[in-house]
Amino acid sequence: MKEYRTITACRSCGSRNLRKFFDLGRQPPANSLLKNPAEKEKPYSLSLSRCGDCGLIQLNETIDPKILFSRYLWVTGTSSTARAFARVFFSAAIARCPGFRPGRGYVLEVASNDGTFLLPFQERGFKVVGVDPAKNVASLARRNGIETRAVFFGEKAARALCKDYGQARLVIARNVLPHVANTRDFVAGLAAAAHPEGVVAVEAHWAKIILEGLHYDSIYHEHLCYFTFQTLERLLNQFGLFVFDVGASPISGGSLVAYASKQKRPEKKIVKTIRGAEARTRTNAFASWQGFAKRASAHRRLFKALLRKEASGGKRIAGYGASARSSTLLNFCGIGPAQLAVIADQNPLKQRLWTAGSHIPIRNPGEVFEVRPDAVCILAWNFKDEIMREVKRRYGYRGPFLIPLPNHPYKA
Repeated sequence: MKEYRTITACRSCGSRNLRKFFDLGRQPPANSLLKNPAEKEKPYSLSLSRCGDCGLIQLNETIDPKILFSRYLWVTGTSSTARAFARVFFSAAIARCPGFRPGRGYVLEVASNDGTFLLPFQERGFKVVGVDPAKNVASLARRNGIETRAVFFGEKAARALCKDYGQARLVIARNVLPHVANTRDFVAGLAAAAHPEGVVAVEAHWAKIILEGLHYDSIYHEHLCYFTFQTLERLLNQFGLFVFDVGASPISGGSLVAYASKQKRPEKKIVKTIRGAEARTRTNAFASWQGFAKRASAHRRLFKALLRKEASGGKRIAGYGASARSSTLLNFCGIGPAQLAVIADQNPLKQRLWTAGSHIPIRNPGEVFEVRPDAVCILAWNFKDEIMREVKRRYGYRGPFLIPLPNHPYKA
């Protein structure tokens, strides 16, 4: 595909009935970190539309996935929250796969990253296979003993996997479907890869939580689709996958995990409950998302005011967490090194680099806290509890924390 294109039809149903409601300006890809702040970047438009037919919230722009994902900077195992949830997820997934035991089929994870979520399965004797297009993290997974193919997933890749391994008893797709431009080919691949009696577990940042918590920082070029339960279920149904249960995930500040199968199973009560919750709160209404855009603009003013107040008198503010989400927050709000002197991040792949667009240096947390910042702004706020515990315990930090989201920025 071309390096960049603007869509003319819905990514899920193909309708041309798209209505734009939120423009975040021109921004560089969130993970295109710089080796030095003098490097030139290429910004792209970043805006959202809603499909008037199926209701899907989606980006209007698509950047070639080879630019975004061939070398990926997020490593799942660097987060203690993710590592802990991997154990919880294992138990939840196995409980929904009656009769699946070691030696009876295998587990396939799409976008498996460094293999963190496959490790609990492997440790209990299950055969596991991972697929991830990022060669660097696929290599990390293989070093961890997780068999991983570095390819982009779709129906063709699924059929190749089936030829080598057969169909999987459990197919996991965690926080990957929102990254996919061709959602139909991807879901067709999930259906093709799954055994007739198998289970497909699809996790996505729930658009209801994005809407209610004002998670506009989750909007960046890697995230092409923002699924409500209604729009996710509709897409899965098109390919013969029927949701029978739903679980919760703490990842991304609030995600849902839809468990689906090829054979229609009795729906758990939670499925009906979630459908009703979305209807009551008008999660799928265009007017709700127009309000979301207005609230984001108001939040920008409040966040900048909080940083100005805390920086008064020459105080030094450090950021924590050079996440992809922080890129949208910083660029949309116009925050740079004048407001945040440095950003701490424990991921070694990001250290000694500069943030995209905002050009703030990223350093090892030890370096950042050695010079004793006056305040810490937790940019990776969805991991705030983990981060606050860590910096207090490891670095003895006792100053204030600035939390930008959800909803309103505040000082803790």
